[in-house]
Amino acid sequence: MASGTETNPAGSSPRWPARRSIALVVLAAILALIGISAAVYYYAVRLEPLRIAVGPPGSDDLKVVHGLSQAFSTSHSQIRLRPIQTDGATASAQMLAEGRADLAIIRGDLSVPKNAQAVATLRKNVAVLWVPAPVKGKKAAAKISKIGQLAGRRIGVVGRTQANIDLLKVILQQYGIDPGKVEVVQFPIPEAVDAIRNQKADAYLAAGPVNSKITSEAIAASTHDGKGPTFLAIDSAEAIAQNHPMYEASEIPAGAFGGSPDRPEEEVKTISFSHHIVARKDLSDATVAAFTRQLFAIRQTVMNEFPLAAKIETPDTDKDAFIPVHPGAAAFVDGEEKTFLDRYSDFIWWGLMALSATGSIGAWFAGYLKKDERGDNSTLRERLLDMIATARRSDSTDELDRMQAEADEILRDTLQGFEHGAIEEGALTSFNIALTQFHHAVADRRSLLMNLSQNLQRAGSALRVTGT
Repeated sequence: MASGTETNPAGSSPRWPARRSIALVVLAAILALIGISAAVYYYAVRLEPLRIAVGPPGSDDLKVVHGLSQAFSTSHSQIRLRPIQTDGATASAQMLAEGRADLAIIRGDLSVPKNAQAVATLRKNVAVLWVPAPVKGKKAAAKISKIGQLAGRRIGVVGRTQANIDLLKVILQQYGIDPGKVEVVQFPIPEAVDAIRNQKADAYLAAGPVNSKITSEAIAASTHDGKGPTFLAIDSAEAIAQNHPMYEASEIPAGAFGGSPDRPEEEVKTISFSHHIVARKDLSDATVAAFTRQLFAIRQTVMNEFPLAAKIETPDTDKDAFIPVHPGAAAFVDGEEKTFLDRYSDFIWWGLMALSATGSIGAWFAGYLKKDERGDNSTLRERLLDMIATARRSDSTDELDRMQAEADEILRDTLQGFEHGAIEEGALTSFNIALTQFHHAVADRRSLLMNLSQNLQRAGSALRVTGT
């Protein structure tokens, strides 16, 4: 009885807490993994604002970007645009280079920041060179029909940007004209039409989309007495594009600027350059791919209010492109954009591996902790077997009662161990056999002791009778 009492004293706490502890550890690991998965998913689909630098104030580019920003918000898109107004394309490029913007609208014929990669082509621009029709009653200068005849003339440039003057210099140098031999005067856009009507220059240069309202109004002001202006073809457009990769050889379609007769009356060769939407190269591929996807998804919505949005095109994905394409934009264009599972499959796989490892470690740890519990069960079973032999030799019913009480305690501990997984079903079966044998031994010995007691009582009675 002493041995049984030491194994599990009466009133003590259960001896089988290990399985519950392991279950809590495994549950905590599973909950942690679920939490990590939820965090990854939230990171993947969270709203992400992107700062986009664009200018100058009042420009079509700024209007289009504001339209895109509103469309992104109303469509509940993952990406949000935060326009930052600048003085122009040069200032926008500088903001991107300094990391103060995530995206920017830049001119392809200006210095491109080293950290810029193309996301989309916002629009293509053509260079338009023309000579106004002579005004009746005014002395006309010598007729200009070719670019080579611009030497010594006064050329008006529409717009205040230095980039258009640089464009003019490229054209003049291609035709062997020293830019220093040409007088260049710039006219702000609001003053350009009046300057043209008042013949402030011999020829004019404008740069913008083929359907530019600014260029169309300037050319319309160059029409006098039913005669349209003379358009100067840039026949060396291919050579310019070869020497200056930021330009492309292009054409101005007949009638592009309206009027009657058509302005121009036939196709005119010229050079073109693009306005690009560029992103910082360190912006994540997933973010840029999401922006590019949303941009082309809502383009139709924006173009109803801003027709220039219809000119948005996918970037050049060739390896020798003048502005290298951002990998995220290239993935969208090439149909290789990664899905959620593609981007996070490694995390999911490692998470499952971690969960499996946690389960294996938990099982090993549980087995390690239950080693002592299994040892206790073996000790209890051995004690029960010893009690069988003791019961068969016992000469006292009181001792049998004490052993029976100890067997009850052993049974209670064994059942608790089975419930907590420390005792397997096979061990429980062997224990049940030992317990049954113990009960039989106690019952047999108790019966024997009772019969012996009764026989002794009868023998005593018989001796008393005989003696009498």
